[in-house]
Amino acid sequence: MSCIPAPIDATQTPEWAALAAHQKEMADGFTLKEEFAKDAQRVKKFSFDMEDLHFDLSKNLIDQKTVDLLCGLARAVKLEERRDAMYAGEHINTTEGRAVLHTALRRPASDKGKFVVDGQDTVADVHEVLDRMYAFANKVRSGEWKGVSGKRIEHVVSIGIGGSDLGPVMVYEALRPLADAGIDCRYVSNIDPNDMAEKVKGLDPETTLCIIVSKTFTTLETLTNAREAKTWMLQSLRAAGAIDGSAEQDADAIRKHFVAVSTALDLVADFGIDPENAFGFWNWVGGRYSVDSAVGLSLIIAFGPERFQEFLAGFHDMDHYFKNTPLEKNVVALMGLMNVWYVNFWGMGSHAVLPYNQYLHRFPAYLQQLTMESNGKSVRWDGTPVTSATGEVFWGEAGTNGQHAFYQLIHQGTRAIPADFIAFVNTPNPTKDDGQDVHELFLGNFLAQTKALAFGKTADEVRAEGTAEWMVPARVFDGNRPTTSIFGCELTPHALGELIALYEHITFVEGTVWGLDSYDQWGVELGKQLAKQITPAFHDDEALAQQDASTQALIAYYRTHRK
Repeated sequence: MSCIPAPIDATQTPEWAALAAHQKEMADGFTLKEEFAKDAQRVKKFSFDMEDLHFDLSKNLIDQKTVDLLCGLARAVKLEERRDAMYAGEHINTTEGRAVLHTALRRPASDKGKFVVDGQDTVADVHEVLDRMYAFANKVRSGEWKGVSGKRIEHVVSIGIGGSDLGPVMVYEALRPLADAGIDCRYVSNIDPNDMAEKVKGLDPETTLCIIVSKTFTTLETLTNAREAKTWMLQSLRAAGAIDGSAEQDADAIRKHFVAVSTALDLVADFGIDPENAFGFWNWVGGRYSVDSAVGLSLIIAFGPERFQEFLAGFHDMDHYFKNTPLEKNVVALMGLMNVWYVNFWGMGSHAVLPYNQYLHRFPAYLQQLTMESNGKSVRWDGTPVTSATGEVFWGEAGTNGQHAFYQLIHQGTRAIPADFIAFVNTPNPTKDDGQDVHELFLGNFLAQTKALAFGKTADEVRAEGTAEWMVPARVFDGNRPTTSIFGCELTPHALGELIALYEHITFVEGTVWGLDSYDQWGVELGKQLAKQITPAFHDDEALAQQDASTQALIAYYRTHRK
């Protein structure tokens, strides 16, 4: 292990015991309805503003004592010291012996020379790659970069998986109204052949650029899909008469229709991509923290360098806020600590993220990887077992779609589910329906849901509506269901950068309290290894004999029914 100190066992601190006692007191009679009634300043006390975003934490199961105790716990586990160690480039990713410096990806160029880590001027290196990406993207956007037949690029197919896919997809969807170059982006991640087939359907190969996103250029799914895309490209170009099928013209087509996000330049060249058109990132950038690195190349092409710079500035502003704001006033730290409060003291293991903005419909899926791959651990960063429950099951759906799906469980189910509601004051698509502003109708639902979850509806209120007595219990809403409201002015690149960085740091806060290395992901490795062993068994009896009885039976079913 590196020189990083062993984690402090939060459960053995006086602050943990005090929180446990506090929760018992609250569970015995704390209600949001009463708290709002007795404290006219409650909303003001628990509201925060950070650049483009406004936060209302008042509908959570907290009071000032809760906040004080949670901040005490944070200091007991040395949250501030670990935060500063991360920003400074210490190797807090202990199992891989690496620094954790996604924050360096968004530092301004003026910081060159100020953050040298392991002999590397991180900011200078980041901006060297950014400048190359900006220059390349401008060529594609302007039409200077052309395909093999001389046509400009109109479609980008980005091929990656995990952090090399979820982030770019989410951001592309979120900022779609700002795509201004007439270039459509599609994303392929699943090794299921259906994904590639659907994503290239209807595309003109002469106007399509493929981006292969794999740091090592060895990721099984990505390279399988890359080869499939290569076959599709060459066959389609030949069929269109754009190339004659000679080795020379095939090679020229690959150079003009494929680029890479990778540091393995030898493997990139072996694939046929010009290494000059490969854009790298570093081992101190984890995949799920990489959307603001070269992984975002498709986004720069779609939205342009200026908007990508705004995006990075949003990240950086949130980084600065988290690092420099005292814990008691730091909404990032408080949201992370509240998650610990709900998981470890209230037994709430699930967390909903509910964006009331259709452009953020992929945001919950993005957060699933960010949070659950980071903190889905049962071992602490020094290799010892965890001492409490860890991680949350993150999930969600956009807007009123969710209301007509799973909100029943959130409102009246037997388990309370903390939820983050996200909305924006302005929409790029204002419209009216018979005089009614539709966006205001939408936001009315955003506000109504948190109100209903917090304050509920009593049996007496139901009776007053003339409801038959036998039916009253079914229409009672207990309330006291915790929510956080995040309200922004407009979903801009800057605001989106802030929002992503917010959850990155929330994840860090939780991981620190639980003593986790939030930056490795060994849990995904075993399945990959076994897949390589199992795949030959579809046709090899000797390989099949080495499998367990269940796997053998399933492969037998496959052999019987495969057409």
